[in-house]
Parts: sequence; structure tokens; C-alpha cells
Amino acid sequence: MSTSLTLSIEGMTCASCVARVEKALKAVPGVASAEVNLATERATVHAANTAGASGGAGATSATGAAAAALLAAAIAAVVRAGYHASEYHDSAQDGSRWDTHTRADEWHDRLPVIAGVLLSLPLMLPMAGDLFGQHWMLPAWWQFALATPVQFWLGARFYRAGWGALRAGTGNMDLLVALGTSAAYGLSVYLWRAEPEAMPHLYFEASAVVITLVLLGKYLEVRARRQTTSAIRALQALQAPSARRLRDGAETDVPLGQIAVGDVVVVRPGERIAVDGDIILGATHADESLITGESLPVAKQTGARVTGGALNGEGLIHVCVSAIGAETALARIIRLVESAQAKKAPIQRLVDQVSAVFVPVVMAIALVTLLAWGGWTGNWELAVINAVSVLVIACPCALGLATPTAIMAGTGVAARYGILIKDAEALEVAHAINVVAFDKTGTLTAGRPAVTGLYAVDGNEAALLRLAASLQAGSEHPLARAVGDAAQQRGVAPSAAADFRALPGRGVEAQVEGRVLQLGSLRLVEDAGLHPTDTAGSVTDLKPLNERAQQWQSQGNSVSWLIELQPARILGLFAFGDTLKPTAARAVARLHAQGIHTVLLSGDNQGAAQAVARQLGIEEVRAEVLPGDKAEVIAALKLTQAGAPRKVAMVGDGINDAPALAAADVGIAMGTGTDAAMHAAGITLMRGDPALVADAIAISRRTYSKIRQNLFWAFIYNLVGVPLAAFGLLNPVIAGAAMAFSSVSVVGNALLLRRWKPA
Repeated sequence: MSTSLTLSIEGMTCASCVARVEKALKAVPGVASAEVNLATERATVHAANTAGASGGAGATSATGAAAAALLAAAIAAVVRAGYHASEYHDSAQDGSRWDTHTRADEWHDRLPVIAGVLLSLPLMLPMAGDLFGQHWMLPAWWQFALATPVQFWLGARFYRAGWGALRAGTGNMDLLVALGTSAAYGLSVYLWRAEPEAMPHLYFEASAVVITLVLLGKYLEVRARRQTTSAIRALQALQAPSARRLRDGAETDVPLGQIAVGDVVVVRPGERIAVDGDIILGATHADESLITGESLPVAKQTGARVTGGALNGEGLIHVCVSAIGAETALARIIRLVESAQAKKAPIQRLVDQVSAVFVPVVMAIALVTLLAWGGWTGNWELAVINAVSVLVIACPCALGLATPTAIMAGTGVAARYGILIKDAEALEVAHAINVVAFDKTGTLTAGRPAVTGLYAVDGNEAALLRLAASLQAGSEHPLARAVGDAAQQRGVAPSAAADFRALPGRGVEAQVEGRVLQLGSLRLVEDAGLHPTDTAGSVTDLKPLNERAQQWQSQGNSVSWLIELQPARILGLFAFGDTLKPTAARAVARLHAQGIHTVLLSGDNQGAAQAVARQLGIEEVRAEVLPGDKAEVIAALKLTQAGAPRKVAMVGDGINDAPALAAADVGIAMGTGTDAAMHAAGITLMRGDPALVADAIAISRRTYSKIRQNLFWAFIYNLVGVPLAAFGLLNPVIAGAAMAFSSVSVVGNALLLRRWKPA
């Protein structure tokens, strides 16, 4: 059994902090892995528990104790590393989490920046005056009085965090800022006290302005990062705090926490639906745009499922509650998006490796700069200033934010349009997809096939339909529902069935009216020793049946055979036709426009699959594939005939698609399908629109492009800035501005993803 927990981490400022927290967590006994995300300020810890309790209450108690011990040990490790940690509470269950930032908090964040600007501005004015030939230099004691509160009051956070890093034996951005500004401040105090009457050039403005600029950069960065969670906050806003419960004929407003499964709630026109459930009275239209991305209201009749968070239209409805709390669709969506935003993309591993050595390398370069300039020129004042510039220009925070901010923005905007991305790895891999394999039924088709033809060997179609409807009464398969609908339309009442069982990849079997019957694919007929290609059988002339089956299949229908086992004989045929989804052809065309090869992967016969492929323009067909073989087909698709590797996405919606979804590089599940399919997939489409497949790949490509751009700029800032500072071409003020701008620009670039819209 495995235990996992999520921590909220406070005090991280850069990628080096992330590496240090991860190292501390991984050192905790029993921790198998740990992931820390700078943008979300969360850590996910996984522990493998090899020993467990025997079961029952003792096992539950032991598991709870182990989790509590792991939580305490993890928090203690983070604190020792110099940060603050607490248990993270799932916002899907606590709707207040994302809305706790009040106007007072906003002012609290702004005040240090405002104070820094007011104190630093007089120190900057002499620099501006020099441009116009004016000498506005303040007296040294005025400079000291203005710079000191900036250095030790506003800059106290850098000293605290830097000291924590030193105690942990590592370094971070705060340590670089603290060392750099302290050197500039200390040099100024030394020069002033050494020559109090000579009015030497002091560098108080450098230390004060650098701290102010870094504070401004962090403030803008936090504001921008907060915007990347806008998708979560929008979903949180859909959670109604109360519902109108109907009990004993009376309506009562009660908190949502008091609603139970099975309760009936009343939703009036224009109100937000508070719960997941089924309409038992009334009809309306529901606006589900913020949940599924569907722009138009959806008609809802009695018996239809409604989702909490949707906006009720013009009708008064009574809803029987089917899910509450963390089990509602909205809560699951929020958890999925949060999970994706908290996880790391594979490309982040490179950044982590660089960040682990970044601060020590920068400090070494600063030391070399100090010694080289001092030893070469003898001007130790200039040497200190150049070393300060090196310390200040280095920006590990931009490296740490480059990937997670893009992932947060990308997954957030995708969720807004009904594309739920389970993890960062799926988002990153999806950009390289060059083959998409589609399941047919329920994915490209409406999933509600109808009986388009039936043929009874003895001519009694009503009896044939009664036997088939009786046999299928225990199945939820779409073809079973089609048989039931056909029987109902013709007024045929099914008989009772016994010993029902599913035959994977073949059909179903049950005992009806004392006869053992099977209904399903041609494989059933062959397994029973009957061969439709023969000119005659022991009981039935099979040639007409075979011709009829081939005719229906050539028209794109699926054919099911109804047989009796004792004696082995064929009773008749059923033809099933399924309508294609209106957007299916456009979806395939858009994938082709993106340079993606399409494959139809179906358990149907070759004729039916080929007919659908021709209608949609799908390039390759793999038909008559058993559920257990779909994963093998996906594995085969990962290589071209020449042996070149390909990235394959599988799109499906059923339980039988789950192995293939898991085997694909990226599994894409229809949200209208089964929970098993969605669990196995890395991406879930909240509405059954195949056109969203191309949109999912498009947002993945856009997000990955932003990640690469961010990493490029983050590396360029340092690769260019550090050498310029070392060679004396940047003063500390410009270095501080560049450092602050680098973080803000990386986050701002990621926020451009919020403009993305599906084609």
C-alpha cells in the first residue's frame, strides 16, 4: 500500500529553493519520491509502505498513524531546510482556499514596494541629475538614513531566507541578493567613515534600489502567478454554498454539507444547480459552458443527468441527488486541474539539475570577479561593485518559474474549454503526437446505434426480437439498448432470462425460455461449429444468411448473430447502424492539417469499419480487434514500417478501451464515457466532441512552445547577464532591474496562453 500527501510550502523564491526542499523531503525515512512546484508552492510526497496491518479497524488505525507520522516528519524536514510547511487542504472540498486573498492582503503585499520606492527615489535623483549636468548629491548621512531601513527592514526577508539556506548548506536567490546588497551597503559605510569630509562616491543607492526592484519584481510575479489560477477560481465560483431541499412537501434552504445522496432539491429558473443528480420533475435548458466548454445550453428532460455548477435556464426542476462533496463532477474536475498544475513536466528535470549548482557557481564567479578586478586594477571599490552586479543579475527564480507557470496557464485555459489534462507529462508528450487512433462506437459515432435490419430464419421476426431483447435485458451495452428500443417500438415484451454472462470480444449468453442462447459477433458462430461460408448446415441453410450479413456490412452496419447452442443452430441476424457525430469528419480533417496520421481501431467487422473510415477520411483501419489486443495494436503503431518511432494517442470512451488508453503515449478519454476510460487516460474531453482532440493537441503544442521560450529567456538572461556583470559592463541598479524583469517576463509570457481559444 502507498501513502501520499500534499504540503503547502512558504518561503520558496527560486529553483534552488525547490531543489533544496525536494532534497530534504527525499531524505525523510520511508519517502519514495517528492515533487515540489514553485508556481503552486506545493510539495507532493509519496511513501511506499511495505508493511501493513492485517486488516479491519487495526489496519485503518495503522494507516492513519503512518500518514500522520509521515506528515509530521515531512513538515519537520522542510522547516529544517529553512522553510515553512503545512498540510495542503484540497480546494475541491474547501472552496474558500482560492478566494482568501482580500483587498487588505493586496495592500499588505504592496506596502513594502511603496515604502521602498519612497525611500529609494531621493537616492536615485542625483543619478538623474547627472544626465543634465546637475549635482544633486545628498549628504552622506541622508543617504545612510534612507538606505538603512530599506536594507534591514524591507530587506529582512532576504537575510532570513539566505540564513536558512546557509544553515542548510546550500544557497538561493535570497542569499545572492542579501550578499550583493550587503556588500554595496557595507562598502558605502566604510568609505563614508574612512573619509567623512571628502564626500566620496557612495553606493547606498545601489543597495536600496536593488532591494526595491527585487521586491517590485516579486510583487508583480506573485500577482501574475495568481492569474494563472484563474481557471481554478472560476470553477470554485460555480460551487453553490446551499441548496433548496424538498422534504415532506416543504422547501428549505440548507448548507450544501447537509445534503445527502437521495435527497430531492428544487432548482428555480436562473439559479445555479447545486448538486449532481437526475431530473425527476420538470424540463429546462442547462448552461454547462464553464464545465464542459459547450457554448450552447443543453436541453434537459425528466430522467436527464444534471451537473452541479451548471446554470439552470427557463424551467423549474426537481433533482434527485446522486453525488455530493468530493464525488461531484465539479469537484473531480477541480482536483484533476490542480493535480496537473502541481506536477512537473519531464523537461523540468533539466532545470532542476542546473538549479542544483546554479547558486554555488554564481557565488564562485562573483568571488573570481572580486579577486580579478581587485588584483588587476588595485581598485577594490570597483571590484566589490562588479562582484555585487554578478550576485544581483543572477536569476534562478526565472528558471524555476519557466515551466510550472506555462503548465498552470495551459491546463487552466484548456479546462475552460472542456479539455482536462491529468498531468504535466501528458501535456508535454501530446505536443509530439503524430498518430491518433480512434475507437469507433461512442467516440466517432453517437454511441446510440439502432436496429436497422433483422432476419429470422423461420420468418417470425417478432419471436426473434423477443428472444434477443430477453437475452440483452441484463446488458448496458449500446447494442443491447438498441435491441430493447426496437422491441419496445414494436410492442414486443421480453421474457425473463437467467444465467446471463458476457463473452468478452464476442457477445453475451443467457438462458431464455429454457434455451441457451448467444448473441454477438461471427466468432460465436464459429465457436459453435457453424460456418456461414458453407452452402448448407446441419440444421439451417446458411448461404442466404451469409449473403444478407455481407450486404449489411458493406453498407456500414454491424451484424450480430443470434444462435442456440443445443442444438447448435442460427436463429437469425440483426443489423445495427450508428450515426456519426456531426463534428467527426471535421475533427479528422483538422488532425490531418496538423500533420497527424489517423487510425480507426475497432472491434467491428472490416466492412463496417472501412465504411466509417471512408466517410470520415481516416487513413488506416484496424478492424475486428479484441479488447485485450487493442494495447498490442497501439504498441505496433508506435513504430513505422521502417522502424522509426512515433508518438501515438488513443481516443476512446469504454471500459474495453482502458488498456489501449494506458498503452498509448497519451490516452484521450471522452468525458461521456466510463470512469475506467477516464482513469486510464492522461487527457479527458468533458464533452463527447472528437473535434476537441485536435484542440487538446493544439493547446499542448502552444504550451510546450511557451515552456521552451521561457527556458530560453531564463537561460539567456543568465548566460548574457552574468558575464556582462563580471566584466564591469553592468552597474548593480541595472542588474537588479534586469533580474526583476526576467521573472516578470517569464510569467507574463506564460499568461499569454490565456488568450488561446479552440479553432
